[in-house]
Amino acid sequence: MASLVEELLSILKKEERVYRKMLGYAEKKVQVLVDANIKELEKITSAEQQSSDVLVNYSNQQIQLLKDIANVLGKVEGEMTVTKLIDMLDTQPEMQEKLTIARNHLIETATKVNEVNEQNKILIEQAIELNNFDITLFKSLRQAPETANYDEHANNTRSLLGTSGFDAKQ
Repeated sequence: MASLVEELLSILKKEERVYRKMLGYAEKKVQVLVDANIKELEKITSAEQQSSDVLVNYSNQQIQLLKDIANVLGKVEGEMTVTKLIDMLDTQPEMQEKLTIARNHLIETATKVNEVNEQNKILIEQAIELNNFDITLFKSLRQAPETANYDEHANNTRSLLGTSGFDAKQ
């Protein structure tokens, strides 16, 4: 059991290091988004994806370790969490403290990554909004005004004026 808990502690620390790396990427991304540096954004996104893949691997290892610990303790596999394990280790205060510190650091770092990513999401949405505005503006500069052409249901057909400027039936 002690070796399983030590291994879980090791995985939590590794996860926290990956999250710190992702925090660095997210913070770099802020300036890259402001500068609209697409090449650098692609590099950062690729590095983030690799880190995410590593996190998924660690998460799977963590889940398996918690299942193993639950089996050793005779508990239900799906209900075992790091927090519940910490509560169960009240007879081993040293290990309890190490796990608590590792869990809290992981949660704190993951929360920071989430906050910076939310800021980046807002920056991306604003950039898209600005691009859409620019596209609409450029389109409107090249289009003639809409005419008052209506179909039989009184809906505007959105026809544009022809090149002659005046169409009349005689």
